[in-house]
Amino acid sequence: MGLFQREQSPEGVDFSHQIADQVRVTPEAKEQLVQLIQNEEDIVGIRIFIYGGGCGGMSYGLTFVEQPQDIDCVLEQDDLKIFVDPVALSFLEGVEVDYQTQGLNSSIVFRNVFQSIGGSGACNACGASGGGGGGCA
Repeated sequence: MGLFQREQSPEGVDFSHQIADQVRVTPEAKEQLVQLIQNEEDIVGIRIFIYGGGCGGMSYGLTFVEQPQDIDCVLEQDDLKIFVDPVALSFLEGVEVDYQTQGLNSSIVFRNVFQSIGGSGACNACGASGGGGGGCA
């Protein structure tokens, strides 16, 4: 018998890979993301991911998905599929994906990022937090 054993799920309880209300996508963002997917070959959806950490805080991004991973959670809205791995989803709970236009610039924006951990994911960079010392407060 090994040192680690896999716990069995209680009988009758299944893990759902469906994202319900943890991530919200505005109609404007949905329209833009669907257009991006339709302009690419062999793309089945969009992935929201997180990366980094440290002094600048965690960041987030989007990428195309050709083949989802077995562990992925998915938000399905008509023609749009958004994939998020469970670890990233735990940090992104409460995020709103929106599409914003300002003058000639337009982009996908994330609102309420890292709300689940009580912050914006940034600490104003090393030494810029105020006070005389560096680092994040």
